[in-house]
Amino acid sequence: MTDTASPRAAKATTKKPRRPVVLLVPVPGDTVIHRLWAGTKLLVVVGTAVLLTFYPGWVTIGLLGALTIAAVWLAHIPRGAMPSVPRWMWFMIALGFITAAVAGGSPVVSAGGLHVGLGGSLHFLRVTALTILLIALGALVSWTTNVAEIGPALATLGRPFKVFRIPVDEWAVTLALALRAFPMLIEEFQVLYAARRLRPKELPATRRARRKQQGRELIDLLATAMVVTLRRADEMGDAITARGGAGQLSASPARPKPADWVALALFAAAGSASVVVETMMHITPI
Repeated sequence: MTDTASPRAAKATTKKPRRPVVLLVPVPGDTVIHRLWAGTKLLVVVGTAVLLTFYPGWVTIGLLGALTIAAVWLAHIPRGAMPSVPRWMWFMIALGFITAAVAGGSPVVSAGGLHVGLGGSLHFLRVTALTILLIALGALVSWTTNVAEIGPALATLGRPFKVFRIPVDEWAVTLALALRAFPMLIEEFQVLYAARRLRPKELPATRRARRKQQGRELIDLLATAMVVTLRRADEMGDAITARGGAGQLSASPARPKPADWVALALFAAAGSASVVVETMMHITPI
């Protein structure tokens, strides 16, 4: 019994833990991607989303994906920063690929007298690749950009809209506060949930009593979370007032540098090339 159980126990203890999703926490480094202006990265992300909206072809996805991989390599993002993909995600992708084949379409594959159109499956793979590309770009911005730089960058980019009396600075301050508070609140909620689980509780005898107990626990957690959020908001308000007001959150002397113009030029070149190729591929001969 002992010899049989020990390998299983050793296998269970040596099982690698899953890497969690880490948001809005930059990876330490001083690479060329880290030194880029935050506004440049935001422009690239928005430009990529717009370009993929109008030209969601494989050529566009391939070129922009190659640029994203090159940026990840230049930023020296470690493999440990990337979250683990759960098995159910791969199962859902495989299931979507199989069910999308029902739509048919070219190309058609013949096997044993059975003709299967893979057009729907290819469309599903293209949408999946597009989604992964946008998520990778957002993660790259999160890994290489300090949260404090996003608000001033948005205020600088939105300065031309002040002519239309749009409160750009107020929106930038609101977003900056939200980005700063988001990781802090997540950590607070995790601590509250862990403390709640450690509290001893009696197991009700009936199912109805268990549902009532779960409802009370949910109400207690929500009330505690609201109290913690208000306390954090009060502390953050005092800190902002002591540092000169909310206007400091949207003010920064950072501006585009030569490296930023090079990055924008590379993105514009890749986007223009993909548009030209996609347009030529869709032109039918007369």
